[in-house]
Amino acid sequence: MFMKEENKKLCEEILREVAERHKIKITELSVMPDHIHTVVGIPPTMSVFKALQLLKGTSSRELFKRKPNFRKRYPKGHLWSPGKFYRSVGDTDAEAAIQYVRD
Repeated sequence: MFMKEENKKLCEEILREVAERHKIKITELSVMPDHIHTVVGIPPTMSVFKALQLLKGTSSRELFKRKPNFRKRYPKGHLWSPGKFYRSVGDTDAEAAIQYVRD
């Protein structure tokens, strides 16, 4: 899906728009060909589950809106897999997480 640089850039742009709209601070973002790594800060009133739901759901909807041909590859509308991995990091771990996402 994100092998083409154009699609990769669009995905990154959309994720940043969604994050800004919902007051989620993206510290680092890396769009890989088949998955995404990101380091984010979420508002204290927002759960991790809600942040993931907003980022995945809204970005999927926006990508399909801007690139209608994506529907041919994902006819059921499921761009992202239901799986997820997240880890809470403090100030001491944040730099290691950011470096991991960069590399």
